[in-house]
Amino acid sequence: MRADVAQEPLVNLAEIAEIELFILKRIKEFTLGDHASVFKGPGFNFVGLRDWEPGDRAASIDWAQSSLTNFSPMIIREFEQPSNATIFAVADATLSTRCGTGGTPIAAAIARAVAAVGLSAVFFQDQFGLLTFDEAFRQLEVVRPRIGKPHVIHCLDRYQSQGSPSQSAAATGDFEATISAQLRRTSLVPVISDFLFAETEHVIAELSRLNAVHDVFLIMVDVRFAYELPDVHAGWIEIFDVETGRTRILSRRELRQMVVRIEEWQARIRAFARDADLDIVSVGLDRWEMETALVNFVAERRLRKTQ
Repeated sequence: MRADVAQEPLVNLAEIAEIELFILKRIKEFTLGDHASVFKGPGFNFVGLRDWEPGDRAASIDWAQSSLTNFSPMIIREFEQPSNATIFAVADATLSTRCGTGGTPIAAAIARAVAAVGLSAVFFQDQFGLLTFDEAFRQLEVVRPRIGKPHVIHCLDRYQSQGSPSQSAAATGDFEATISAQLRRTSLVPVISDFLFAETEHVIAELSRLNAVHDVFLIMVDVRFAYELPDVHAGWIEIFDVETGRTRILSRRELRQMVVRIEEWQARIRAFARDADLDIVSVGLDRWEMETALVNFVAERRLRKTQ
């Protein structure tokens, strides 16, 4: 496996355009017929002021307030548009997601899932936000929910360039509290991960409690592709865990069984989710299958909430 940080974007602009066209074509099939309008709301409501961030429109700059700070930073007037839903994606950014085979890291599949969900929100004029977490379930990045395709691209850029844990994050992550602290109102919360971390049952139990207030569902990336390793001639192989820094010696036979063990573990995750009354959808590396599954799942769930 490779743990190098990808030099190229996990999802480039051409792929985003293809995903957007696919979503526009597919979701129109769901919006035909008798259902609530997807463009509710009288306009924009003033929320407050904040510092400028990449992706903000020039028209939103409060020039009078910015002059008081000598335009460093620029000050933005923030508005909120009433919409039918807020979609707040929670994406796995643990070190293991930067590993993969054939030049494709696991993070690429997660980023494509974020893009598909985010662009689906754009179609419905819903707000979309993003929170990323590390292996200790600490907050790495958070992007507050807003509307528009440029904002979705900004979320993808933030996922691509991960930093260190937030200074306000607890030493041990309280996953439920970390997510709920970012949500001002009832939201759709897709949790996108490979779920290959310790204490998975505990995490799913926390998400189940969060589901009592918000609409939480799981998007599990099928990562068997990342463990389909080439045959080796050595009888014993030393492997390195990028998250814990530990090494372990495996036999060639055990190495070949990695894919089977991953498949069995993710099957257990699906069982955990069902027991916790959480919906879960599995997505693979194939782009079109992934986008079809996600768009169908998100659109049906989203439209059910507007009835």
